[in-house]
Amino acid sequence: MRRPVLFWILSCVITVASGVYQRLTGPSYPLSGTVVFENQALHYRFDRSHPEVSDHSVVLTGVPQSGRAVLEWRRHKTGEAWREVPMERTNDTLRALLPLQPPAGKLDYRVRLSGTRDSLVLPAEDPVVIRFTGEVPMVILLLHVLAMFVGMLLSTRTGLEAFSPAPRFDRFVPWTLGVLLVGGFVLGPIMQKYAFGEFWTGWPFGHDLTDNKTLVAILAWVGAAVAVVRGRSARTWVIVAALVTLVIFLIPHSLLGSEFDYGGTEAPAPPGSVR
Repeated sequence: MRRPVLFWILSCVITVASGVYQRLTGPSYPLSGTVVFENQALHYRFDRSHPEVSDHSVVLTGVPQSGRAVLEWRRHKTGEAWREVPMERTNDTLRALLPLQPPAGKLDYRVRLSGTRDSLVLPAEDPVVIRFTGEVPMVILLLHVLAMFVGMLLSTRTGLEAFSPAPRFDRFVPWTLGVLLVGGFVLGPIMQKYAFGEFWTGWPFGHDLTDNKTLVAILAWVGAAVAVVRGRSARTWVIVAALVTLVIFLIPHSLLGSEFDYGGTEAPAPPGSVR
C-alpha cells in the first residue's frame, strides 16, 4: 500500500475514534443505566443538554403500574432546596417537566421512584446536570461540526506527513490552519452566539474550555505555518501542532462550558410543583 493512502486511512481512523470518544465522554451526552424495580429491569436515560427554547420533558418508560415518581430539581450551584414535581402517568410512561432556563442555565435533577416493595432514586449517586441552550440553525451546526472534523482530519494527516522522506508541508499546513480557523473562529462563535448569547467566552473574557482549546490548537498551527514559511524546524512544529490538536480533540466537548450565573435571582416554580 502506498504511503499517502496509508496516511489517509490512519487519519480517518484516528479522527473518527477521537470524535466518538469525545462525544461519549462529554458532559452533554445522556446519562443512562438500568436498575431493578418491582422485580423488573427498568432502563432510564436522562438528557444533559436541552437545545430548544422550551421546558424539558423528563421521561421514564416501562414503569410497572405500581410505580409512582416525583421529579426533583434545583438550579445548579445555588444551594437552594429541591423542588418537587409529581410525574404523570400515561400507560407505562411517567413524565414531568423541567422549567425553561436562560441560555447556559443549568439545573440539577433526579427522579424519586417508589412502589409497593421498592423505593429508589435515579440516578443513585450525583444528580443529573442539564444545560439549556438557545436554538442553533441546523445549517450553522452542521457546517461547524463538519469544519472541526475536517480540521482534525487534516491536522492528523499533516502530522503524519512529517514521517514522509520529503514532506509537502506547503500543501497541507495552509489547509489545516484555514479549515480550523473557519470552524473555530468563524462558525464556532456564530453557533455560540445562538446557543449562549455570546460570541466568545474563552480567554481573555472567560474560562470556557471549548473556546480556549480551540484557541490553543489554532495558535499551534499558526506556529507550524510560520515554521514552514521560514523553513526552520518545520517537521518538529508540525508534529507538535498535530499532537496538541489530537490531545485537545480528546478533551470532552462542553467540559467547563458556558454557564449562566443565577446570582440572587429567584427561580419560579412550574405549575403543579411543590416547594
